[in-house]
Amino acid sequence: MPLVLKQVFASLPQMERGVAKVIGGDPKGNNFLYTNGKCVIIRNIENPAIADIYTEHAHQATVAKYAPSGFYIASGDASGKIRIWDTTQKEHMLKYEYTPISGKVKDIAWTEDSKRIAVVGDGREKFGAVFLWDSGSSVGEISGHAKLINSVDIRQKRPYRLATASDDTCSSFFEGPPFKFKFTLRDHSQFVNCIRFSPDGSRLVTAGADGQIFIYDGTTGERVGSLGGDKAHKGGIYAVSWGPDSSQLISASGDKTVKLWDVGAGYINYLDKNNPDRPIRTVKGHTKSIQCLTVHKGNGRSYIYSGKTGENDCFSGKGHSNQVSKMQADEANELVTCSMDDTLRYTSLSKKEYSASDVVKMDSQPKSISVSGGFTLAVCIGQLVLLKDKKKVFTLDNLGYEAEVGAIHPGGTTAAVGGNDAKVHLYSIQGSTLKDEGKTLEAKGAITDMAYSNDGAYLAVIDDKKVATAYSVADGYSVKNEFYGHHAKPVSLAWSPDNEHIATGGMDMMVYIWTIGDADKRIKLPDAHRLHHVSSLAWIDAHTLVTTSHDASVKQWTITY
Repeated sequence: MPLVLKQVFASLPQMERGVAKVIGGDPKGNNFLYTNGKCVIIRNIENPAIADIYTEHAHQATVAKYAPSGFYIASGDASGKIRIWDTTQKEHMLKYEYTPISGKVKDIAWTEDSKRIAVVGDGREKFGAVFLWDSGSSVGEISGHAKLINSVDIRQKRPYRLATASDDTCSSFFEGPPFKFKFTLRDHSQFVNCIRFSPDGSRLVTAGADGQIFIYDGTTGERVGSLGGDKAHKGGIYAVSWGPDSSQLISASGDKTVKLWDVGAGYINYLDKNNPDRPIRTVKGHTKSIQCLTVHKGNGRSYIYSGKTGENDCFSGKGHSNQVSKMQADEANELVTCSMDDTLRYTSLSKKEYSASDVVKMDSQPKSISVSGGFTLAVCIGQLVLLKDKKKVFTLDNLGYEAEVGAIHPGGTTAAVGGNDAKVHLYSIQGSTLKDEGKTLEAKGAITDMAYSNDGAYLAVIDDKKVATAYSVADGYSVKNEFYGHHAKPVSLAWSPDNEHIATGGMDMMVYIWTIGDADKRIKLPDAHRLHHVSSLAWIDAHTLVTTSHDASVKQWTITY
């Protein structure tokens, strides 16, 4: 035989500046796919020198994807044509050919049974179509976008879901088959470049030119959170891809970085290009909204502890099974936390390990805790609970009002409880009991948070009428000052260590720092967390404030008076 093709030195993908290149993976894990010119290139993952080239497109080939069965490949081109061809034979026989859209094909997705195909891109009449692979018959309508669609994916388990990402800054969520438009996701501020379901179908992720990565529930489309705080990357993100076990995600950005995210744990792994198996640095953090935080000093350093929905990954052992609502460090170097799982936990900050024995079950859901003088006050739905030595010592029911938040005076003699009746109820701690002395303080509205100053001289209270009030304890809780400035109700409050300032965070996205002795003297932090209000505040020292938010980030601020 005069001619034998001994080896194919295949070209690399043909790239276009500012445009993502979709690479298709073999479901068997042997090969990967990409396009260059009118060619579709199949390359072996282990040995890229082993390559095959498909050359039957009349126009520039743009994307190719394996069917989940692995027996066929669907490839699209710049004219809107889709060719479905055989992978098992060297001749790559054409099985079917369709023209579902009239412009460039940008992405292709199959259902897990290899029977339905979704195609998106540019076009005059529509930007996408979904059809049966063997007949071309429509199995739904891809609608809801005003500009070309960059990316499409189908959930690889039933019930099927289809999702699209577009240059109109939106993503669309579909249920089916037949696939019908359900709703629009509008979290991105620029082009949405890529959208992908996790292999197990539990999550859906979007990546955009705004540097953001958002995560949604794969079944409902409800937003779960975001990665990387304010931004996942400094530049636009062109592509994301899930690991096979759905716990890791990799993202590629115009900032010239590729990041590997441990989505379950909230970690970012920095990869060494010469040794990608071992991350050279791991950055840990939250992936879901942060509800609370506290600062505790130990070993000459200040430590920030933050709580979220589910288990805290930094502590070993089995933690809370639901959202952590409040936390505070006590005198015994323990972190006291309350959760929507109806428990209080005492966790050693030196061991950083949850203890199965140091858990106290509440009769109803705790909303707030306060720790001082060896006592813990838990404000629960419908009752107040006083604890000492990690045991309940007194319970008060039938309050006559709905208690929202509590604070124990640093002296350990008084418990103040704020209610939705716009009053602060003062109880004296006598022995191991709470005694209602019948004394109340009038606020402007339902109490949302409160705290005593560290020296016990003042009680600060915020309410839903947008007012912060400081009461002077030594003067019979007379009003020292009232502070106005929030445009929506404040929800979090913290005293500075110098006992001269309080910080408040509100639903208006604002953080104010107030001077107790001068109501007109204030510092404003507008848009502390751009997309969400501040959920909790804590001070490291008199000039350092820490804020958390539902954007899953923690920020540290230097305050100059």
